[in-house]
Amino acid sequence: MRARVTLRQQGCARPLGELMRDLSTAKWSHVTRGVTEPGRCRLGGLATPPGPGDLVVASVSRVGGRGRLEDAYGRRVRLHAGDLVVGACGNRYATDSYEGYHRPGPRAHLLTSGGVVGTAVSWHTGCAAPTELAILGALTGEDDRPLSLDRFARPAPPPPAGPVRALAVVGSSMNAGKTTTAAGLLTGWARAGLVPGAAKVTGTGSGKDRWAYLDAGARHVTDFLDFGMPSTFGYPVARLLATMTAMRDALVHDGADAVVLELADGLLQEETRTLTAALPEVCDGVVLAVGDALAARAGVDLLAALGVRVLAVSGLVTASPLAVREAAAVTGLPVLSPARLADGAAVELLAGPLATAAAGGR
Repeated sequence: MRARVTLRQQGCARPLGELMRDLSTAKWSHVTRGVTEPGRCRLGGLATPPGPGDLVVASVSRVGGRGRLEDAYGRRVRLHAGDLVVGACGNRYATDSYEGYHRPGPRAHLLTSGGVVGTAVSWHTGCAAPTELAILGALTGEDDRPLSLDRFARPAPPPPAGPVRALAVVGSSMNAGKTTTAAGLLTGWARAGLVPGAAKVTGTGSGKDRWAYLDAGARHVTDFLDFGMPSTFGYPVARLLATMTAMRDALVHDGADAVVLELADGLLQEETRTLTAALPEVCDGVVLAVGDALAARAGVDLLAALGVRVLAVSGLVTASPLAVREAAAVTGLPVLSPARLADGAAVELLAGPLATAAAGGR
């Protein structure tokens, strides 16, 4: 008599056939939001080790620091030992959270609440050990072929026919206020009657920034998930550069007439620094988000060395009037809070580079 096939890994000893039938009851993470017809997907084997972007099914072995999973709609779903989770293999670079890498094997960690699966090698002292996962197999289609986010990626649009109004937001570090700064730009443009678009160019898959953009008035939003990457850390720079331009062009194609491009992490992160050097080719200028005046001066100097034009300073530094005066004194630039951006400064920043370009001084 043929033995019943089971998957006996930590937190899961259910029959394979039962898992295949019940996969629709699994907790699907935010990074899977582009998967079409998830009800037709199956749990398959791992004939070859998965790579970054490949979709996997895992069982929660132990709930740790990432005790909730963000679903495709942004709801944070509580995790329990034994839960089935659908996520994507990837890396993470987060100085105030987890550093993790994709390493094929039967065990992994939940690196983000958005569903990036990898192995954490270090984390901030303020973080608990990450949630532990047992990899059960690949997510496959009805043809039993493993699925990857690349399969659901948006194709790159054709270049816009005319000029594109775009600014970028970069920061001195994580949590310097980049997304809040981008939101201020979006609100200011929306109030002025423009059609704002926003792109999260780099980072690790999560819906948090996407919702922040939409709440701020963005009419069109895109991120690296739309282009087949669960996170950007570790991907070839050539792909990231092409994707940054594709994001900008996609927003214009969708109808945006003012675009903000947000780069994650700080200027010292390798991919961020490389992409920042290419910003003059894709946008009109940069707003630098920082936490203090020293970071403002260092950031402006670093960007100048890369040939990047900084239009203004913003971010957490603007919470203190004294710090604002310090930053303005050491940079010679306007230091604008997100509220001031929303109240009209965002339009002035967008108009400034265009006026300069029209005069031939770009």
